[in-house]
Formats: sequence, structure tokens, C-alpha cells
Amino acid sequence: MGHQVSVQFAINDETMLSAVQSFSPDMIICPFLTRFIPATIYEAVPTFIIHPGIRGDKGAYSLDHAVLEGKERWGVTVIRANGEFDGGDIWASEEFTMRQTKKASLYRREVNMAASKAVRGLLVKIEKDQVEPVKQLPTPMHKAVTQDDRCIDWEHDTTEKIITKINAADSYPGLLDNLMGIDCYLFGAHKEDLSSDEKMREASKKIGVKEIFAKRDGAVCIKTIDGAVWISHLKETGRFKLPSTYVLKDRLKGVKEHRIPLFIEEKRETFYEIFLERKGEVAYLYFDFHNGAFSSEQSIRLKYAVETIQKECKVLVLMGGSEFFSNGIHLNILEDSKKVGEDGWSNINAMNDMVRSVLLTDDILTIAAIRGGAGAGGLFLGLACDYVVAREGVVLNPHYKSIALSGSEFHTYTLPKRVGEKQAAQLLDDALPVSAAQAKTMGLVDRVFSEEWTHFSRELDTFAQQLTADEEAWYDLLEAKRDRLEQDEHRILSCHKEELDTMYPEFWEVSAPFHQLRKEFVYKQCPTSTPERLIYKGEKCMNTA
Repeated sequence: MGHQVSVQFAINDETMLSAVQSFSPDMIICPFLTRFIPATIYEAVPTFIIHPGIRGDKGAYSLDHAVLEGKERWGVTVIRANGEFDGGDIWASEEFTMRQTKKASLYRREVNMAASKAVRGLLVKIEKDQVEPVKQLPTPMHKAVTQDDRCIDWEHDTTEKIITKINAADSYPGLLDNLMGIDCYLFGAHKEDLSSDEKMREASKKIGVKEIFAKRDGAVCIKTIDGAVWISHLKETGRFKLPSTYVLKDRLKGVKEHRIPLFIEEKRETFYEIFLERKGEVAYLYFDFHNGAFSSEQSIRLKYAVETIQKECKVLVLMGGSEFFSNGIHLNILEDSKKVGEDGWSNINAMNDMVRSVLLTDDILTIAAIRGGAGAGGLFLGLACDYVVAREGVVLNPHYKSIALSGSEFHTYTLPKRVGEKQAAQLLDDALPVSAAQAKTMGLVDRVFSEEWTHFSRELDTFAQQLTADEEAWYDLLEAKRDRLEQDEHRILSCHKEELDTMYPEFWEVSAPFHQLRKEFVYKQCPTSTPERLIYKGEKCMNTA
């Protein structure tokens, strides 16, 4: 929208006040705020709180309550800060239909979309002097949601109720329970339809409620009073989130791995990460890895899926997950490793092998459909495709700098090829988020489709089907691609070697800063200051709201 924006983490009153005095803003916007704004700020500058609740809703745990209470409609309000917590006038609001999903997914999709729309609308109305604030309702603040409120009663709660409770705490703070003698928080709940799987059904008959009777790709399946539920991730108290089998480890002796195909093509109620949808000669490959992180094993599975599917289509569309396209290597698993260098090196090489299978395929055309956030090697997986399309509103992070890695995934070939050497170097060095619209302007993506999910899918399918509609044109595009790959073969190999040569000490040297930054990220340590790159210094316009 062309506004100059500076960012300040709300660390304490002093840093907030200092940032306001330094930047002298016309207005202050507070998303995801967890502390009260000092009166010296909101009395001097119009300050707006983005609250993930409808009019009349006040206090923390807003979305937790909405999920637990089964609300069908919810919303976001933009509240003018005053002396009462969430009690100021409402200057803008947006509503949305709730999905039966985890709280984090609602935040990343519906809440973020509604918040963006509300803030954009508010700015336009302020510029036109058309704002008509609405009084907040005189309702009390709702109570905090405690672990006692979330607690699962395994002997009485149905599968649906268990999933709802876990969803209302996912991804923070998680639902505290005890599995196999370990106090841990539960994340990633998926219903298992026992009626559609005879082996699972028979296995469940041999055990009692709350017992684990199957595992798959890091997740564990637990018997309930009326079925079973998969739990994909656990977090031991005082530690960090990991695939469930990593936490339970030796306690799972005797629990069988219940395998499914490399990818499934018919959606059903169970835990799976890779799904394929075919529409004519276009294949849509979905890979919904938790928080967009790719472990070595997940990278290998996706590589095999890509290599299998490319033999059966003319256009392959990489869909990623609905919340994240990809965020690169799996930092949590590396932090858990006793051999970080070895496992980190394995992870980056497995990711590279998977990216190579996309970049060098010369029998089909490929499209990256970035529907959710993408960053680091995950974004460069997308750039390995022939075409990159993004959903309006997604945020891209084309850099590795914040985790002290130089990066690989063939980015030194694909990024300059799209935006030029100078722009590529600036993106990697600035380490700033890029909006879909900005990415389109600089050539980072080819198309930006609608923010609304149904419209995005329709526009994407139209684009993909057009590539196969004219067989002669498809062959021409394929021949041009083959010529380019042949011409660039030496450069591609050279870029890849240089990337790995540079990264080697970043993984293997004990003193490398990557290890400390990874730990801080994994343990979610609160920052002590705002990164300099987010603070406006008057030299250039920051990324806009």
C-alpha cells in the first residue's frame, strides 16, 4: 500500500516507547500482542489491537474457546487501545466460517486473512475519513483455558471430543497428558477410520483404551472408546516438539509400523502426509509435513513420489501443505540428534536430492503452487519448478541468514535465474519477508492467484490444464526446457558443489553459529531485541503491511 513500516518486538515498555519515539508513527498496529500497551503510547498515538475474536469477545485464549465451544462463525476485530483490556472501540472487523481443524491452522489461514483484510480496509477508510467506530460490548473477559479444561478423559471422551481438545491447544500450548510414562504435550490429531482397514481394526481389538497399537511415519495410533486417534507429534515437558516415535522411542517395542502406499489417491480418515490428485494429464501432489519441515526420510519419500508420478502425467503441480508449502530442513530433529553434523548433512543432501528430481526432470512441466508460507530451502524447492504461482497474501522468505546457514537446494542457480544476480544477493542478505505481490514484481513468482482458497484452486487448475491443452505447444515448451537444462548443466553442477562446500563447516564445526541459533529457534527462546533488518531507517521502504 506504499506505507513506511517499522517493526518493534513488544519486549518491554521501555523498548516499545523508544521505538515509538524514534520512528514517530502516524499509527501503531499490534498483531499477536501478549502484553498490555503503556498508556504513554496509546494516548499519544492511535494504537490498534488485532484481536482474534468477534465483537464482545475479550481476553486471551479467544480462539481456544471458539474451537472448544464449536463456534460455527468467528472473526477478527481491530480495537482502538485504551485503558480496558480489549475494551476500546472497534474500528474494523471481519468474520469467517470456522473449520474443524487445529487452532494454529485457523490462525494461519482464516485469522490472518481476516486480519489483513480488516487492516487494509481500515487504512483506506482512515485516508478517506470514512471511519465509523463501533462501541465494544460491555461483556466480561472470558476465563483462561487451563490444562484442567483441556484434559482428556480417555475412559469417557469420544474420538471427536479428544481431537477437538487437542485442536484447541495446537500449536500452543499443546495438551498435556502422559503416554507410556512420559509427561508430554500432544499435537497433530488425526482420526483413524477403523472400518476401512481390517488390519488396524483387528489390532485395536487386542488392546485397551489409551494403548498405542500402530505407528506410521513418526505418528502413533491410540485406541479410544469408540475408535482410534493418530498423534503425529509430542513435546516432553521442558523440551521441544518432535515426531511421536522420537519421543516414545524404545517404549514402542512390539508396536508395528502400519504402512500405507507412498502416496494415496483417495482421501480417508487416517494419518498420511502425501496425497495425489489427478485431473486429466495434470497431477497435483500434496505433501503436508508438520510446520513445513522436511526430515531426511520425508525428503526421500517425496523424491520417490515425484519420480513415480512424473511417468504418468504431462504436468506435475507441487501443492505443499495448506499452511506451509515448505520451510526446508527439519531443525527440531537435528536439535534432538546426538550427531548433529552427520544428521544435518544427511538432511541437506536428502533435501537436495529431492529438489534435483524436480529441477532436472525433462519429461514433464512442473508448477509450484505456493498456497501457504515458504522459506529457506522450502521456497527454493518451489523455484526448482518451471512455473511458480502463489496465493495472494502468502509470505515468502527467500533467505537462510536468520539461522546462520548459507543454504543449498540449488538456490545459487535458480534464484539469480529468476531475479538477477544483484537482486538475488540483496534478498539473501536483507533476510526480509516478501509478499506475493512483491515476488511477482521482481520475477520471483510467475503468477499470483486469488487469496480465497476455492478461487485459487480454480485459477491454478485453469493454468495447469492450459499447458496440456495444446500438445504441440507442450512439446515446444518441453524442448525449450531440455535445451536450457543441457546448456546449463555445468553451471547447475558447479552451483551445487559450491553450495555444499560452503555449508560443510556450518554443519560440522562445533563453534558454527548455526548450532546456537537452531537451539534458540527450537526452544522458542524469546528475543532480547528486535532484529535490525526489521527496523525502518529511512533508507528504503520496508515491506508493506
